[in-house]
Amino acid sequence: MSIAKRRLSPEESRGMALAAARDLLIETGPQSVTLKAVAGRIGRTHANLLHHFGSASGLQKALAAYLSDEVCGMIAQAILKSRSGEGSVRDIVDLTFDAFDKQGAAALWSWMMLTGNEDALDPIVEAIHTLVDDVGEGGHKDREMHEDTLALVLMALGDALIGERLSGSLGLARNSARDMAERQLEDGLERLQSAEKA
Repeated sequence: MSIAKRRLSPEESRGMALAAARDLLIETGPQSVTLKAVAGRIGRTHANLLHHFGSASGLQKALAAYLSDEVCGMIAQAILKSRSGEGSVRDIVDLTFDAFDKQGAAALWSWMMLTGNEDALDPIVEAIHTLVDDVGEGGHKDREMHEDTLALVLMALGDALIGERLSGSLGLARNSARDMAERQLEDGLERLQSAEKA
């Protein structure tokens, strides 16, 4: 029996819809993430998705939360691996930059801002905040970790939106912003290690 024909639980149906919405976002951009397009992709009805998300805006907000949880989970793992010596700072940088570029988070953020659906950004901001608090040495009080995260996210967002054109016009390598972010995070880790030894 195909997935489209079998009865799914509300959680399965919602998860399938969000995975399809993510694929549409990556393949054709945020303007294509509509209830109708997602329903067609997963063999469900528009009414079925309306029941789960309430509106296209609700779907996009749920997609933002879905992407945030997925991306922040990967970044948290990379940070923990880096601390244990299994991973590198570059892994953290690449995951963050890829989340905004290849996985469509920057396109979604831009679309939400342009369509006046700014509250759809809340899940992403909250997920990043929670991630930083969870992995920061001093939890919410780890100000340097907050500053490093702010710089990393802003660099990744900016790079996804205009990095290719800007680096090209400045005669810089395409990975220049990633290299800069890596150096900044390494400096932050060195400061942390020095403070722990003092």
